[in-house]
Amino acid sequence: MPNKLNWIDEELNSLKEAGLYNTIRTLSSPQGAWLVVDGQRVLNFCSNNYLGLANHPRTITAAKNAMQQYGLGPAAVRSIAGTMDLHLQLEQRMAAFKGVEDALTFQSGFCANIAAIPALVGKEDMIFSDELNHASIIDGCRLSRATITRYAHADPADLAAKIKEHAGNYRRGLVITDGVFSMDGDYPPLDQIAEITEANDLILMVDDAHGEGVLGEGGRGIVDHFKLHGRVDVEVGTFSKAFGVVGGVVAGNAKIIEWLRQRGRPFLFSSAVTVPDVAATLASIDILEESTELVDRLWDNADFFKHEMQALGFDTGKTMTPITPVMLGDANLARQFSKKLFEEGVFAMALGFPTVPVGLARIRVMISATHSKDDLEQALAAFAKVGRKLGMIGM
Repeated sequence: MPNKLNWIDEELNSLKEAGLYNTIRTLSSPQGAWLVVDGQRVLNFCSNNYLGLANHPRTITAAKNAMQQYGLGPAAVRSIAGTMDLHLQLEQRMAAFKGVEDALTFQSGFCANIAAIPALVGKEDMIFSDELNHASIIDGCRLSRATITRYAHADPADLAAKIKEHAGNYRRGLVITDGVFSMDGDYPPLDQIAEITEANDLILMVDDAHGEGVLGEGGRGIVDHFKLHGRVDVEVGTFSKAFGVVGGVVAGNAKIIEWLRQRGRPFLFSSAVTVPDVAATLASIDILEESTELVDRLWDNADFFKHEMQALGFDTGKTMTPITPVMLGDANLARQFSKKLFEEGVFAMALGFPTVPVGLARIRVMISATHSKDDLEQALAAFAKVGRKLGMIGM
């Protein structure tokens, strides 16, 4: 008798044969420059904990104190009985931090995109989306039922051509780009994209998940980096990376934020972000506003590591940020490389299809402000040893 789930076994076997099966490792320590992974203490080059705030004493203390006052979970959606004054404080602080009119928080950055895009456009509209945009943007676009037109990655000329080609064929138009592209570590010429959207009266939306805490003055993001305040209608962010916590945010034009309070489905139909998460995020903002020290250290570490990797002969792609891809091409080679790095005490995961295109598998190194120079030197030595052993760099 046929088994209706046999196809899953076949698909999983295919993934394993292609080197694309994702083996999920288990952590048993706090986030930081070092982790205990599957029982082994290793250098951490996988986490998005850019500034070390996921295990910062001030964020932990803030979470504990807030739980003593407010309890743990809001136990309701924001629109019924789940909005606490802490949520409003966070939204006011984020709006001020980003230099925008208003902000609205969500359960994750993914939820923020799922909320914003379908609320802004529908089946009579068109979305112009960078071809390498994050999966949450892609899913938000699909849910909106708008026509999706992809333009060449970070290419303003192709965006302008696509807009011209489809002129008059839609009611509203929305241009969406990542602020920092998480696989390659590059960012688009947002100033040029803003000029094009303004010239064509289109809404401009940027997902700055990997830009906040990294780019701009004190980590205020890509809009601040390009000095485009007031010219980007929607800035989506996440608190799960540089802020070290969890949650998402949409910041920008006050009309758009008000509309999302009425029509953002994750806001309306999923419980509010928990008390400790909100309080810890507020503490992270405090830290970022007080000093640029952590952001400066992040960039110092990134510049040093990338320079030394390139000197060893590794291809670090087109990175422009602390995200450092080590381009290997073949998915099986990338997984073998990652495994041998782990044996050398370095935790750096391989990424292959569908996370990145076929033939562009890599080790993605995530640099943090918490890494010491000794940590970076140890990692470089491990990369050099494995690279020579696998014939990726010369002796």
